[in-house]
Amino acid sequence: FFLLTKTSLLLNQPILSHKSSLFTGASLILFNSFLKAEKEVFVNKKKKMRPSFQCFLLALGASVYSSHSLSLVAPAVKTFLPPDVKNDYGVTEIACQEAASRMSQLEVPVSNSISESGKVNISYIHWPAEKTGPSKKQTLPLLLVHGFDSSCLEFRRLGPELSKLGVDVYAVDLLGWGFSSMEGVTDFSADAKMEALRNFWTTLKPDSEVCIGGASLGGASAIEFASSSSDTDSSSLAKACVLLDAQGFTDGIGPPSLLPPFLARLGVRVLKSEQLRESANQMSYFDKEQYATEDALKIGRIHCLWHPGNQWEDAQLSFIKSGGFYPSKKIKDVNQKTLLLWGRQDNILSGEQYVPQFMETLPDPTLKWIEECGHVPHLEQPSETAKIIQEFLEQDDLLSVESDANGVLNAVEDNKNLGVGIAATATTAAAVGIASYLLN
Repeated sequence: FFLLTKTSLLLNQPILSHKSSLFTGASLILFNSFLKAEKEVFVNKKKKMRPSFQCFLLALGASVYSSHSLSLVAPAVKTFLPPDVKNDYGVTEIACQEAASRMSQLEVPVSNSISESGKVNISYIHWPAEKTGPSKKQTLPLLLVHGFDSSCLEFRRLGPELSKLGVDVYAVDLLGWGFSSMEGVTDFSADAKMEALRNFWTTLKPDSEVCIGGASLGGASAIEFASSSSDTDSSSLAKACVLLDAQGFTDGIGPPSLLPPFLARLGVRVLKSEQLRESANQMSYFDKEQYATEDALKIGRIHCLWHPGNQWEDAQLSFIKSGGFYPSKKIKDVNQKTLLLWGRQDNILSGEQYVPQFMETLPDPTLKWIEECGHVPHLEQPSETAKIIQEFLEQDDLLSVESDANGVLNAVEDNKNLGVGIAATATTAAAVGIASYLLN
């Protein structure tokens, strides 16, 4: 096992992959037969290799081949293990457990000023549109951005509801928050977050239009994304926008950006404390008894504790020092149809104060209030929120025009998979032939 592992590490590839499970399985079976053989495995009385040692060599060769073959099909990032929210963090909410199990990472190109390697690994969750949903219309995919120092787990309830209604949903972690990789990243400013967000979508879905959505501070990101998509250089990105209790008319970080580093670090450490998170938890919901639970507190802190060393703290300091987002002057440039959703009892961003400003400034807004709801309608009223978003996306001028193109792409993908299967079958036959030759 050591030799198999070492070989895999030398090739900088994981031993196990769905593409190499056949060869790896054969390797382990054959290696097991080697372990059961007699201790003297090198030569017999006729100076020929014992079959057990031949099995070992074949196992090692199969492992080398299977690991090396991964270079053609391996994902763009090193093996990513989503957080085990149940066993490591004590989360009992099934929706969170299921959402975390779906989490993936995508390697995204960025400027060298953001990452020394010119790339970052961005985490996200995908809930594919269910074909059995009540509507047969092909809506735009929805890209959702979480709030301040949160994660894609924030959409653990809304994502499945939208999926059931036939909407293709992606919830993404902003650079420096959530579970996106921080190793080698030197800039976590608002500009860096936006560059990574735009490049995430163009890497994941090249030339595909999208509805960008954001909650709270994620709304500021959505505003930036949509306003830049109004430019001629990136007009193919956002075709619509959804804002959920969005931060739009509050610019910057304020006084914390002026703190000396040691005081700022102390403040960041307080930010992840249970006391502060519990306070925010209580402020976020209308029905505190049902939703401001211990699980909600745990889920809100997982990403703070998940990153090794001081990575999370350093990322927050970088963002604070940068000054934060400045969306207020860009709201007028969001020319896309925009759905403005607001919890009627939001005690963090008052709808009475901010909704009229949005309605006056956005070029093409639609307002929907969510009753008996605080700052997070996607968590407190996910079913109603999902239905409103679905109805918004099903407007005739927002329907996706990609169904034909998707059919062609699926056919190409099927043919590619067929080619991989044929190649694997041929290689297996060759391996069996080599084994027969060696063992005779």
